[in-house]
Amino acid sequence: MTTDIESTQSAIVDEFRQFTDWEDRYGHIIRLGRDHGDIDESLKVEKFRVKGCQSTVYLVPQFKDGVVHFEAASDAMIVNGLIAILMKVYSGRTPQEIVETPPAFIAELGLTENLTMGRQNGLKAMIEQIKLYGMAFQAMNKTGQDS
Repeated sequence: MTTDIESTQSAIVDEFRQFTDWEDRYGHIIRLGRDHGDIDESLKVEKFRVKGCQSTVYLVPQFKDGVVHFEAASDAMIVNGLIAILMKVYSGRTPQEIVETPPAFIAELGLTENLTMGRQNGLKAMIEQIKLYGMAFQAMNKTGQDS
């Protein structure tokens, strides 16, 4: 069962509310990263590398049946955790949902003030790349292309 993107964001915020301090939230992000897994080595190519991240991050989109699915991985556990959160929100969504939905949950989770500047910049770069893919697939969808 798929939920709408706003409900998914709310559920993530609720999930993190159980942790009373930032250290616990940070630990949860690391656990999410550990559980997230990796992507196939053949996908770890420059074409899919996210620019602007301190860590190496690969974000691989696939547009099929009107929705965008993402695979992503990083060489850093905390970043893998951030990826896992972003995938819950944005993967499996229509291009329009991706483009039109701001990442409001980022501030609500406390990520803006608790991540290092480098991690904040990397998170911003990942979100920007997700949004760019959404815009590209939205344009393709309007012209009847699906790949």
